[in-house]
Amino acid sequence: MPQILPFILCGGAGTRLWPLSREAYPKQFHRLTGPDTLFQQTCQRLTGPRFGDLYVLSNHRHRFLVADQLEEIGAQVGRIVIEPEGRNTAPAACIAALIAAGEDEDALVLLAPSDHMVGDKEGFARAIESGVPAAEAGGLVVFGVEPDCTHVG
Repeated sequence: MPQILPFILCGGAGTRLWPLSREAYPKQFHRLTGPDTLFQQTCQRLTGPRFGDLYVLSNHRHRFLVADQLEEIGAQVGRIVIEPEGRNTAPAACIAALIAAGEDEDALVLLAPSDHMVGDKEGFARAIESGVPAAEAGGLVVFGVEPDCTHVG
């Protein structure tokens, strides 16, 4: 069974929830849905026996927030990768793939945004498992939600 290496993407500015969320303190670091932040919830969701080390890809401005919030929940992290300048998802995905290839060439890479709320954790875990065969066969697997309305944001 291949190892799944989770890479949490948390470099965004979170501008859609302004003024609560701003460049220096984006939404993933706020406690919006309970006692843990969205970032902390993501870390907790992607730890356990099925996952390898947890990796965090973050903007240099958020490095202290990342470290503090990981410490708060006692998360074990394989590596925190700091980007000197935000370049969006594609370069972060490339870095994740390069790191994963250096760790375990057979590992599967799971890119996860740090600012999503997932209410059904068991359903999320089942969705990940259902994507493993396609990923093992060399496919790209994308997870999403079925929209219930039209929205440009």
